[in-house]
Amino acid sequence: MPAYAAVVFLALFSLLGIIMFSSLSLLTLLLKWPIRLLVKFKIVPDNPLQQLGVSTERPLFYVCHTESASDVATLRRVCQQLALPDPLSHVELRGQKLSRILFLEKPHQIIGGRSETRALKQGQTLLAAHLANPKLQAQLMPISILWGRAPGKEDSIKWLLGEAHSPNWLAKLLIVFISGRHTLVRLSKPVDLQQMAGQFGAEASTARKLLRMSRIHFYRQRLAATGPKLMNRSQLFNALLATPAVKKAIADEAANRNGDYAAARQEARKLLQEIAADYRTSTLRFGDRILTWLWQKLYAGIKVNNVDTLRDLAQKGHEIVYVPCHRSHMDYLLLSYIIYHQGLVPPHIAAGINLNFWPAGTIFRRGGAFFIRRSFSGNKLYSTVFREYLSLLFMKGYAVKYYTEGGRSRTGRLLNPKTGMLAMTVQSMLRGIDRPVTLVPVYLGYEHVMEVNTYLSELQGSGKKKESVGGVLKAIRNLRDYGFGYVNFGEPISLNHYLTQQIPDWKSEINALEAPKPQWLNPLVAKLSEQIMRHINQAAALNSINLLSLALLASDKQAISRQELIQQLDCYLQLQQGAPYHSLVTLPHMSAADMIDHALQMKKIQVSRDSFGDVISLTPANTVLMSYYRNNILHLFIIPAILASAVLHQQQTSQSQLIRIAEQLYSLLRQELFLYVPSVGNYVKTILQQLTHQGLVKLDDEQYRAPSQHNREYVMLELLAHNAEHTLQRYAVVFNLLRAHGPLDRADLEQQSHQLAQRLLTLHGINAPEYYDKNLFATLSQALKQAGYTRLDQDNRVCATAELSTLSQTVNVLLRSDVLQSINSIMPKESRA
Repeated sequence: MPAYAAVVFLALFSLLGIIMFSSLSLLTLLLKWPIRLLVKFKIVPDNPLQQLGVSTERPLFYVCHTESASDVATLRRVCQQLALPDPLSHVELRGQKLSRILFLEKPHQIIGGRSETRALKQGQTLLAAHLANPKLQAQLMPISILWGRAPGKEDSIKWLLGEAHSPNWLAKLLIVFISGRHTLVRLSKPVDLQQMAGQFGAEASTARKLLRMSRIHFYRQRLAATGPKLMNRSQLFNALLATPAVKKAIADEAANRNGDYAAARQEARKLLQEIAADYRTSTLRFGDRILTWLWQKLYAGIKVNNVDTLRDLAQKGHEIVYVPCHRSHMDYLLLSYIIYHQGLVPPHIAAGINLNFWPAGTIFRRGGAFFIRRSFSGNKLYSTVFREYLSLLFMKGYAVKYYTEGGRSRTGRLLNPKTGMLAMTVQSMLRGIDRPVTLVPVYLGYEHVMEVNTYLSELQGSGKKKESVGGVLKAIRNLRDYGFGYVNFGEPISLNHYLTQQIPDWKSEINALEAPKPQWLNPLVAKLSEQIMRHINQAAALNSINLLSLALLASDKQAISRQELIQQLDCYLQLQQGAPYHSLVTLPHMSAADMIDHALQMKKIQVSRDSFGDVISLTPANTVLMSYYRNNILHLFIIPAILASAVLHQQQTSQSQLIRIAEQLYSLLRQELFLYVPSVGNYVKTILQQLTHQGLVKLDDEQYRAPSQHNREYVMLELLAHNAEHTLQRYAVVFNLLRAHGPLDRADLEQQSHQLAQRLLTLHGINAPEYYDKNLFATLSQALKQAGYTRLDQDNRVCATAELSTLSQTVNVLLRSDVLQSINSIMPKESRA
């Protein structure tokens, strides 16, 4: 920092303190250059005029919390950058020159109290002007200027560091010096003064109401950006150790230790030290610099969608629980970084204990991570301490983030959710949280996942490598262009509303003390966890890599001409535009040709040229890896692919028959791929209309058929159908095994199905991660039972029902004849049950 700037700034502020400078405008002008040197700000939202609906054709006023020259000088820079009117200028209404900026509070004085601002009189004047002339339609835009975004600590006396909302001139001097380069400027949607005057009039009470609403608005803005004050770590531990639940768990542990209560209490304290975050604003600031550099090095850009919903929740005072999918270790950093840059406080993060290694563990902990063991293993003391810690975070109002999958997906599909953290969240609700709690599902997508090379080997049986400093250094050495990253916020789930829907009298269970777990808790949490996963998938991001993988992996030998590939990509994009899976699914802004060039630059695909043109293909190594990215979006295309298979394998079929096929398989796909469409029939009709529009299917006398085989559209239909092949093949293996050799123990059914699938891989050269994932067969087994396709006999063995025979026949018809022949030939000759 230039020394002369500091001296000038100090002199100006000292002058204010000594002679009580009366002209805010003059002081603001004098601070122009010192503020320019000392202050660096982030504006939220990124494109405020468009996102907030600010009209430059109508008069615009600003309302700020505190009358401060440094705030106004900063605001002038913001307005200059956004081409908004200067806050020091005046607005002429009905022949009156009015100040463009209103202040709610005067700053504190070093000696004496605070005087009142002119905001009440200004507000009343504005409302009266609009009553007299309804055509004025002026806008009043709240602007929050947050210096440093430090939440402060409970019982702290460090008011000089920015924890006072309206600091005196000396405190503000220190704030600007210490926190000026970490300033957040948050612009909010303008209030329509004409609407306000027309609805409530121009009385003093209306102006007071407007100012009261503004004060509440600024309070919530500050809370959303900084979070509640932090507890001192030792005070936090003492508070948790004094809770009835932890004291009882310590007493039980002491009983197992021959009555040594002190040792049991010390063990509980050690567990808290292992678990608890040590949240520090300084770490966030340092991490912001490092991550900004890292993302610029790694990614071409980070695409963020549907963040307005998130800001609205924070503004309304909701307790936000982020529940993202888990693709990579990058998830921990990326999501918190995005949240921070959207002007919201980064959440406390539930991280696996495997990440608690030096020095990463310390850094993560100071960035808000709290650590959780993979299994509680019946450790009552640990589970109680952890549950009480999580409950305290909710009660204090801290935002929290955890991964319902429990671990990273190795196949690219969403994993079956683990319900422990979600159950603890609901149990915290039963403690009587006094604010609405909202779950925010988040879809995280990447064009390159840095761990993807290790995922297949782990699925094939190699041990998972333990995280270490050496692993981090190796990852840093391998940093390269990872393309684009995607953070799509899904449709929020109000936990209060959900509980009221499912359990109308749930509030009667509220108990501030330790209470037995309600019988409805586990079924409700299981159902809620599946809804979260569906909401994540509804916010999927289509990008160049996952769309190219969808097309190339379906082609013969994973090679296709450039022109044909462009046509196939356009087909997929048109399908999602004309028959969208969900409104929150995002599409790339690139053309198909640009997607290919982008993937070539990332070395995901290769190109060869001959006299006929370019051929785009995958290398043998990338063939397996690209299936991971295809699986990220397979749920968006699985029903269209099944319909394409049905049209190809039957000479002609009616709409009702195609709907019946989709409905038969939907109950299984719904659980495996976390699908949700409100009406399968309507969805099928929309897809068929789009396929007909593109010429991929023909409609003759209400019968659908495939185009002639020599047509390009026939090949495109085949490529689309191929995306359902692996799923249908796995289904056929299980169905035919059960029909031929049932009843089987569930474990035997899953094991034999997995072994048969491995044989199918060898016979047909299939190389896809999901074939190595034993959990998929366990999921299918459970889905068959829930859908009524199987039942358990008296020996608790899985038996096929008549409905499964019908479904099996449907699936067999959709398979290629050579694959069906292989499945029948590799079936065991006799039951192994």
